[in-house]
Amino acid sequence: MYNQNKYLVMLVLITIINGYVSTSFMKQNKEIYHNHYETLVHEKQDLQNQLDEFYHHGIKVDVTMYQPTHYQTDDTPDITADGTKIRIDKASEYKFVALSRNLLKRWGGPFDYGDYILLKGANTKDGVYQVRDTMNAKWVNVVDILESKHVQPYKFEDCNIIKMPWAQENA
Repeated sequence: MYNQNKYLVMLVLITIINGYVSTSFMKQNKEIYHNHYETLVHEKQDLQNQLDEFYHHGIKVDVTMYQPTHYQTDDTPDITADGTKIRIDKASEYKFVALSRNLLKRWGGPFDYGDYILLKGANTKDGVYQVRDTMNAKWVNVVDILESKHVQPYKFEDCNIIKMPWAQENA
């Protein structure tokens, strides 16, 4: 019992000394760390401004299409990734898209479910769409347009998508 108390007292003393030394060190170097922190904040803001400018002009993507079937989606083809329930026979009328994961905020991208995007460079499919679904993780920089079962497959390369911020403000 005596040894246990002895070790406990030693542990408490070591913790107190360690706390004192650490606190003293941090106080002595506070200005250095604060300046480094400020530099990192400015660098982060500069990078965010550059990224915002990039997103403002659009992101290059390939555009494909998908149909609400078990083979192309999952066991619930009438429910999108954000929970929206659709009528399968009217899929083309919704103007919904699925984005590759790298484009979604959840995985570090600029778009979120419910956002409106302007699609340019996809011939007759140019227009405004709403983000409602997510693509399989294997795809990068791809937009999948939700289409009805009768629509023939298509693909457009080197298209641009731009977030439409005015749509969210008026929604």
